[in-house]
Amino acid sequence: MRRAFLILLAALAILAAAPGSGAPAASPLRVGYVVGAGALPDRKNLFGLPYDGFIRAVAALRLEGRVLQVAPNQDATGPLSLLARQRYDLVIVGLPAAEATVAVARRFPRTRFLVPDGPRGDRPRPPKNVQGTVFRSEEAGYLAGYLAGLMEKRRPGRDVIGSVGGYRFSGVDRWIVGYRAGAKRADPGIVLLNTYSNNFSNPTKCRAVALDQIAKGAGVLFNVAGNCGLGTLDAAREKGIWGIGVDVDQSYLGRHILTSALSRPDVAVRDALDRLARGTFRTGGDTVFDLGNRGVGLGRISRDVPAPILRQLDDVRQQIIAGRIRVPRVT
Repeated sequence: MRRAFLILLAALAILAAAPGSGAPAASPLRVGYVVGAGALPDRKNLFGLPYDGFIRAVAALRLEGRVLQVAPNQDATGPLSLLARQRYDLVIVGLPAAEATVAVARRFPRTRFLVPDGPRGDRPRPPKNVQGTVFRSEEAGYLAGYLAGLMEKRRPGRDVIGSVGGYRFSGVDRWIVGYRAGAKRADPGIVLLNTYSNNFSNPTKCRAVALDQIAKGAGVLFNVAGNCGLGTLDAAREKGIWGIGVDVDQSYLGRHILTSALSRPDVAVRDALDRLARGTFRTGGDTVFDLGNRGVGLGRISRDVPAPILRQLDDVRQQIIAGRIRVPRVT
């Protein structure tokens, strides 16, 4: 049978017999996950993170899971339609596929779809059987900026920190707006630099921008440019200043990583599957993830950060959760 996609069946089905009963066990819920070809569960990669969350949640919740991988240069319509025709209880879209998701969801209105890394409204006229996610990335950015400001105050000379964005749009700017606001709260007199590399993939471009900011006195640099931002963090390492990672925990890059500002699509996947198992999963809107439900936050913090600063940082986190600090948002 000809297919425009590569199907990978994950060995995830876990069937449990009812103890002490001769009655057959109830069929487990069936959940599908559609991802790009070659993708792997990987907590160091933004697309691998929700995939990893899916694998872990299926095992923990004793669900029946199936993973379909989309072949290069093909859209996701085929695998999404296959799972919908087979009446999976939930189909998770783990790759950029806005048009295909909407088209298939309209054709199969009784199948529920989850987009674990973006708002439902990013899809053109999304049907009610699609559920999206919103990450309050600005809250994680605020904490990263607050930490950066406190650490920069400890350094001799003028207080300067920077950020290197990919492109100017809301997905990048919400991190930067939060970062700048947090830094200003920690150190009102701090100088804030920000430059867009207009690139997400070439580390050389971000490295050049980062070196320029370091030459202007920056003692901390925030990467908000995907793989391009690896050049930012490498420049920070070379020049002996702090770097801050983004999206996933980038502390594995070395001791120069102060922390990382995280969004957690793996938490979004686990939350959806928990709700599905309880019978409370709903579609037609966006599930919001913030500091309060641990959908965003900070990764590993350097061991060189003094304990008093860690206590200040935790106090600010608690104030954000309680609503006493209002973090500016970008829509």
